Amino acid sequence: MIGLVLAAGAGRRLRPYTDTLPKALVPVDGETTVLDLTLANFAEVGLTEVAIVVGYRKEAVYARKEALEAKYGLSITLIDNDKAEEWNNAYSLWCARDVLSRGVILANGDTVHPVSVEKTLLAARGKGQKIILALDTVKKLADEEMKVVADPDKGVRRITKLMEPSEATGEYIGVTLIEPEAAEALADALKTTFERDPDLYYEDGYQELVDRGFTIDTAPIGDVKWVEIDNHDDLAKGREIACQY
Repeated sequence: MIGLVLAAGAGRRLRPYTDTLPKALVPVDGETTVLDLTLANFAEVGLTEVAIVVGYRKEAVYARKEALEAKYGLSITLIDNDKAEEWNNAYSLWCARDVLSRGVILANGDTVHPVSVEKTLLAARGKGQKIILALDTVKKLADEEMKVVADPDKGVRRITKLMEPSEATGEYIGVTLIEPEAAEALADALKTTFERDPDLYYEDGYQELVDRGFTIDTAPIGDVKWVEIDNHDDLAKGREIACQY
């Protein structure tokens, strides 16, 4: 199993930081970036290889690749997303389809979270699950969150932002464990998704899988502090959280 980070997005709401950097390289604790925190988490749970999907301002990630490998003891492969500034992240995850067959812990490049999330996902393995989503069942939800309805026996039923918060079991935080057995089915669902509409999210690919009868499971992460950094308010919160890890 390897780590996988989606770090191709432009993060326009974080300008001027993202005038020259992808969102994953915006500092959140001194010189420490979201990408640093994620790589540190991967290393702590014993992963030795990581693939990073890059696109917008990818040259900044290429420039730091060797230093990141040395700092975290990881072998890093960079995967180019040629449509990062045009299409949404369903295509971005599909770009990494070849590494999915190795089994991955996927983390969005804008999610500040503690290593307990990765540990929770790894501890949840072993019962035949093929895809396990990290789910926050504690946080009070609003309109912007990626909301999930999950059944204890059947797994994920719905995953979308377009849902009444009161209907949701919790929020998907942007971290997933994907077993090798799920790779082919997920890649096909992602392809169907972005071909239908290139503006769709990879979570819409998860919904496509569910609609096909594929079981996607969830693992509650407990009461932990995390944030998806989309704007400057999120960044301020991310900086409060990151210094605690």
